[in-house]
Amino acid sequence: MKINNIIFIAGLVGIGMTAMSCADDFLDQKNTTSLNQNTFFDSDNAVKEATSTLYNYVWNSFNGKLYYSMGDGRSNNITAQWSNYIKVYTNFNETSLSEGLQEGWGSLYSVVAQSNNVINNIKMKSSSAVSENAKNQGIAEARFMRGLAYWYLASLWGNVILYENTSDLVNHYVVPTNPRADVMEFAIRDMEFAAKYLPTVAPETGRVNKYSAFGMLSRFYLSMAGLTTEGQYNGTNVATNFNRGIRNPYYLNLARMAAEKVIKESDFKLMSNYASLFKIANNNCSEDMFQLQWLTGSTDAIGWGCNQDITSFFGWSTMVSDGTNWGGATCCSWNLFNEYESSDLRRHESVASYGDYYADINIKGGGYTYGVTESASTNGANIKKYVVGTHDDNGVSYKQSSGINTHMLRLAEVYLNLAEAILGNNASTTDAEALQYFNAVRTRAGLEPKSVIDNEALRHERRMEFAFEGLYWYDLVNRAYYKQQEVVNYLNNQDRNRTYKYDSGSASYKPSEKPGTGVATATAASMLLPYSDADQNKNHYLKSNATPMAYNFGSREVDEATLFE
Repeated sequence: MKINNIIFIAGLVGIGMTAMSCADDFLDQKNTTSLNQNTFFDSDNAVKEATSTLYNYVWNSFNGKLYYSMGDGRSNNITAQWSNYIKVYTNFNETSLSEGLQEGWGSLYSVVAQSNNVINNIKMKSSSAVSENAKNQGIAEARFMRGLAYWYLASLWGNVILYENTSDLVNHYVVPTNPRADVMEFAIRDMEFAAKYLPTVAPETGRVNKYSAFGMLSRFYLSMAGLTTEGQYNGTNVATNFNRGIRNPYYLNLARMAAEKVIKESDFKLMSNYASLFKIANNNCSEDMFQLQWLTGSTDAIGWGCNQDITSFFGWSTMVSDGTNWGGATCCSWNLFNEYESSDLRRHESVASYGDYYADINIKGGGYTYGVTESASTNGANIKKYVVGTHDDNGVSYKQSSGINTHMLRLAEVYLNLAEAILGNNASTTDAEALQYFNAVRTRAGLEPKSVIDNEALRHERRMEFAFEGLYWYDLVNRAYYKQQEVVNYLNNQDRNRTYKYDSGSASYKPSEKPGTGVATATAASMLLPYSDADQNKNHYLKSNATPMAYNFGSREVDEATLFE
């Protein structure tokens, strides 16, 4: 455990996170509560203030690297031959000493620690002036964030440490891990609480609501369906055969119910134009169910930690992104580039390839044509998603602070989650509801609708729809819970690290004759990350031979049988 990180977050909460400079819209709050008072929360508004930083600051380190290095680098959507925090994971060469492991672990536990402190402060330091409704909503927001952080931790590392009181762990951090299925159950219980107590309509733009939680539950239930055998999780029905080929029908049905709850009851709607999703002006659009809320302005003005710096890692020149840009070494993989259907409109918005024109970049110069306005990358095609132009183009972006929010959950995912839940353990489906929502995503991309759906169709559609949105690795992890060897075989046939470039003679991209170098053979062990050496040295329970300890859950706070009423 990165103990310094926990102490830092705990200390920030102790002095009141509202004193930080992260502030805009609902984040623009003033601390009206005296730090010398016995009560930390003396009004409903003070409770809302306490949850504001859960939307940006605590996710900053995750957003800066882990979001895409794992979600897209590990899954081979990204080729980055010179990036130490991507290439080792793409090539399956990571060790306990690899760059990014400790930072990734620490970034997610920052979310957990901050969420714990918000929850416990609301419970213990609220005056009688704070309504029960405000308390429940504030706790629900924090549990939404904590549950999501634990879903990531379980998906990446498997057995991890569950805790609900940050100060206890600061003083006693040498504690056993808990089993992966327990961690997933913990995440589900957090998100079910959020689904019950969050409001139907968010009180301010950008905050999560009840249906945001149900959307996440459709994701979580699909994960749990692979981790367990029949019935509701009880600690004993953990799947041990990762090649059994079927998932738990109980959680497949819950995933369907959660997705349908969102689709039938919420106000979320698909954007008609895929490109519109990736414009600063459309932050918190009708399709986005949860975004990380980054502030606009220079880092000097807003402070470091509330700025969107992912654009610097994808931007390839100062014509497309202000200031420092490292995207010249971070490209779309050949495997992903080659999988796009020729008429798929999503490629233009996700990947900048030779001849692609962008009217909203280099506006003063009449727009930007990739490979013509400037020379094209010699390492492949660059990542366009999250690259939104310079300050001259949009009046918002600055160096390492582009101002575009990070997509964490879109309605399109819920549509595909629904289709996957309906497909269930069948080889294919022609179910009308599954086809309706699957094809809504597909036809928006300019593609012909399908009359039958199978797992390969879903895998392809999810990869294309959410490329560079940090999701694809988790799709593969979910599949490996019950068809592990199939996933391992797939990983070993992805042409990893292969270079390609534009060939003017054929007016097309051509891959190198030789396959990518330095790529290790993926195995079942590749589906989990090692704990960092530094964390293992602090806590011997993170050693590979340590036995996890079952978590004591107690009674359920939310009954799954009545959650959907």
